[in-house]
Amino acid sequence: MQKVSELRYERVALEEVIEHIRACTRKATDARNGRELAEARTECLGMLFHFQTMSALSFTRFSLNTRDRFYADEKDYYDEAVPQTEGEYAKFQRAFLQNPHVKESEAYLNPLVLQHYALAVKCNSDQAVPYKVEENKIVTEYTKLMAETLFPFEGEELPLSALRKYFTHADRAVRQKAYETLGRTLAGIGDTLDDLFDRLVKVRTKTARVLGYDNFVALGDNLLGRISFDRNMLHAFRDNVKKDIVPAVARLKENVRRALSLDGPFMLYDNDSYFANGNPAPVLNAQQMFEAGKTMYADMGKETGAFFDFMLQTDAFDVFPREGKWGGGYCTSFADYRQPFILANFNGTSGDVDVLTHEAGHAFADYMTYRQNHDLELNVGGMETAETHSMSMEFLCYKYMDSFFGNRADDYRYAHLCDALTFLPYGTIVDYFQEEVYSNPDMTPAQRNALWNKLESEFRPWLTAEGIPYLEKGTRWQYQMHIFETPLYYIDYCLAQSVALQFLARSQADYAGAFEAYVRLLKQGGNKTFPALVTDAGLVSPFEKGALAGIAADAEKLLQSYKK
Repeated sequence: MQKVSELRYERVALEEVIEHIRACTRKATDARNGRELAEARTECLGMLFHFQTMSALSFTRFSLNTRDRFYADEKDYYDEAVPQTEGEYAKFQRAFLQNPHVKESEAYLNPLVLQHYALAVKCNSDQAVPYKVEENKIVTEYTKLMAETLFPFEGEELPLSALRKYFTHADRAVRQKAYETLGRTLAGIGDTLDDLFDRLVKVRTKTARVLGYDNFVALGDNLLGRISFDRNMLHAFRDNVKKDIVPAVARLKENVRRALSLDGPFMLYDNDSYFANGNPAPVLNAQQMFEAGKTMYADMGKETGAFFDFMLQTDAFDVFPREGKWGGGYCTSFADYRQPFILANFNGTSGDVDVLTHEAGHAFADYMTYRQNHDLELNVGGMETAETHSMSMEFLCYKYMDSFFGNRADDYRYAHLCDALTFLPYGTIVDYFQEEVYSNPDMTPAQRNALWNKLESEFRPWLTAEGIPYLEKGTRWQYQMHIFETPLYYIDYCLAQSVALQFLARSQADYAGAFEAYVRLLKQGGNKTFPALVTDAGLVSPFEKGALAGIAADAEKLLQSYKK
């Protein structure tokens, strides 16, 4: 067992990786039966996972300090190398599928592998590689810009992660000032943000067209490995959000308006506030929170307890903000070392606790996948499945929140559940916005901003940004990192939230049964499709008609119980 900081990093030579993949491609072409075909895949993946481990490790160390020249250069190296290895691996996948014994290979691997391969070959070609390299470089520009931009507030220069603390301040004037600072600072880099996004839209569109797509939307979905749902199903989900979730959230926000004694419009800077005396904050310091987390996961079960102990022993958390550190939060893992890792930016709000639940849900899934020797190419499943692991864990931790929030534990549960329900319309906007932008790649910045404001009026009609510098123009999307960095990913959060809310409802009546079903779902990783995993857990697929109406009704009922 090694601490994450001690994990050995080495640059993996691109030429070595490509030659290894090509040798495996020849073996896949010449394989005389399904067993030899599967063996060629195993050999190929060994090198790829080593390459991916070092790529992930270099990115992690870059994100810990974007000013570290060595790891900045290493990230630049992988930005160029990764698309080339992906293109070469697509040739292996094509050779695998074209071998006459491919059907026999199913005796040695999960048939879902073949579905993923069929999708992957549609996403790669030699002609697309230069565009993917260019895309990676632009994303890095955005990441560095947002990590290094400081926001002047109350005599301090704060990174965005630290400024966010004031977005939920009890004093409405402080919240307003924080958002005005956000808007003015973003306005100062607004032209750069528009230029970066213009370039991303154009290069992603070029990639799509060279691969034979009309635009990036279908390619983006395929790149995310969506083998169990498509755009039409996402459109149906979007319609259900508008029909069943938006009215429920509107009722919720009217209750909040009364609780906050607000006059005038419900502003963007009111959207994350729920109590006149401020949202609940943890009663523990950082060290105490980790101690409480250790107790919580030990009580949940033997496996969760062993997992959290492992994370602590390997120093697999970096949670304090600092200049130059990447401003978001994530969980990643290093396959060679069977090691998950969590990056976050604690700011003294309830979001700190969410790191110990949401990101830990991701890490627990990685931890279990490694220890059950799952097929690492299928890994924990698609993005929607991975987010189900993390969002459901947030809710399954509700019973332990007294340790973190004291006599305001129910206030935390109320605010957290409000946020969960409120998120569904917002997450839908993010996906809708991207679909429209990539369907119309020649949109001007002004047209994109107008589109954002239009979608806000449809899915969050209770809310306005009027009067907030720059943000009132429809630029809220510019600090949603996923839009720049992981296109079309965001709707996965919404699908996962729809499942997680069902785990919450079940846990209120039968916690042990809900937790057992959750662990069973998690242990299956990517061995089944998302709808099959949901059904096996005894839950309703979010694509089914009426599913969201029941979810909204259960959530509203539970919210009322927390206000008593």
